[in-house]
Amino acid sequence: MPKVSLDIPNQLLEDMRIHVGDNGKFVSLADAIRTACRKMLDQLDEIDARHGRIEVKR
Repeated sequence: MPKVSLDIPNQLLEDMRIHVGDNGKFVSLADAIRTACRKMLDQLDEIDARHGRIEVKR
């Protein structure tokens, strides 16, 4: 799997860490970021579909 490096504001990183770990929704920070990216791309696909920019998947 390719690795990506990014800069992220401390406040956003701390907010994400609240949801990571044994008591969190995500097992790792990388898992949280991957999940967020997938959700954002799904939302963008929905927006594009509503505006006729892509074919709707069925």
